[in-house]
Amino acid sequence: MNARTDADLLLPDALAASATARLSNAHLDALEEEAIFILREVAAAFERPALLFSGGKDSLVLLKCAEKAFGAGRLPYPLLMIDTGHNFPEVTDFRDERAKELGAELIVRSVEDSMARGTVRLAHPGESRNVHQSVTLLEAIEEFRFDALIGGARRDEEKARAKERIFSHRDAFGQWQPKDQRPELWTLFNTRLAPGEHFRVFPISNWTELDVWQYIEREQIALPSLYYTHKRQIVERRGLLVPVTELTPARDGETVELRDVRFRTVGDITCTCPVASLAAGPADVVIETLSAEVSERGATRMDDKTSDASMEKRKKDGYF
Repeated sequence: MNARTDADLLLPDALAASATARLSNAHLDALEEEAIFILREVAAAFERPALLFSGGKDSLVLLKCAEKAFGAGRLPYPLLMIDTGHNFPEVTDFRDERAKELGAELIVRSVEDSMARGTVRLAHPGESRNVHQSVTLLEAIEEFRFDALIGGARRDEEKARAKERIFSHRDAFGQWQPKDQRPELWTLFNTRLAPGEHFRVFPISNWTELDVWQYIEREQIALPSLYYTHKRQIVERRGLLVPVTELTPARDGETVELRDVRFRTVGDITCTCPVASLAAGPADVVIETLSAEVSERGATRMDDKTSDASMEKRKKDGYF
């Protein structure tokens, strides 16, 4: 009998790892192919589409798929950002740099402009502006006459998002009516619009948070630094790690701690929280995501904790 070498003993493990990698890539390839098909369908079916681009991980994944769909520097629609004025500077700086790299048209409209016009009124100066993005978004749609807005929302994020179609119809008031959504069978999409109506289109609806991070790792997509571990002052509040900033100061009786954290999602500073983490790169985040027991919004968004600002209500009012 021939003696088995160390290489022989390792072969089954190597084959298993190779098979797992092929399976993972096949899964990501299928998701990418679907997203590219949808992005091209939007370009073919609508006259004035735009791609919502915040500089966050989901919009960066969407942008990567758009690059593959049309080629670098050849996006057939502009990028649109609705800025609350309270976004993390690391994210808005990254947004601007990425748009410049692609040579893409970047349109930014601000909630502060809506406040100046009187179309947005805060109950008090410290109120989160996140929910008020709906007004500014609808104003931008009217200004540019957009008939389709492409977004990076996913069904696994939140129960209201799980009700979304990929091509999500909005009425003449910009509102989402769950019971009036159109069927989508065999990737056949009904894109007919009446005057004043528009669609929100979600090419990565079927992706999960894990899919997104595996794709980021595979495609080596650069992200704002907030997505990886860094030290930040936080306080614990209602089960969340609230960042201590000028907009979100510590309250009386709260203890400020310096912790190793990262952000699973980035948004308005006044409602977005980090999680404890030492993940320094995409591979580390993939491992953390595999063991996560709470959705990214459930673990990080203060505004999702209040029933009067529920995602479904916001979406009916025109939110992303």
